[in-house]
Amino acid sequence: MSLRDRLHKVVASQDELEADEEREQAVRQVGCTPVAQLDNRSRASVSGVIRSTTLRPREGVPALEAELYDGTGTLDLVWLGRREISGIAPGRRLRIDGLVCLVDGRRTVFNPRYELRPRPGE
Repeated sequence: MSLRDRLHKVVASQDELEADEEREQAVRQVGCTPVAQLDNRSRASVSGVIRSTTLRPREGVPALEAELYDGTGTLDLVWLGRREISGIAPGRRLRIDGLVCLVDGRRTVFNPRYELRPRPGE
């Protein structure tokens, strides 16, 4: 580890350290694209950690929403017709595949294919 890296770890905030960790984890996932580099209407694989989940009906249909964070940005995941999905919870690592689109200016993937990844320390 270089002197610059050590100095960064000493003066960085907790949020910066967590972002660094998430970026490192995402880079290790072969074939994954950082959220910050996702284009509208593109197919992508993304790896990150779920920050929050919400049950929010969309046009009268139940929808489970999750915010995925990879250290470069956030991606909204929406599963239509679902009230809950076992394993989809804050703190869980996830790899998703799907079509990225912009909804109200936010990167979103509807009904992504997903793979649950081990939590830190597992």
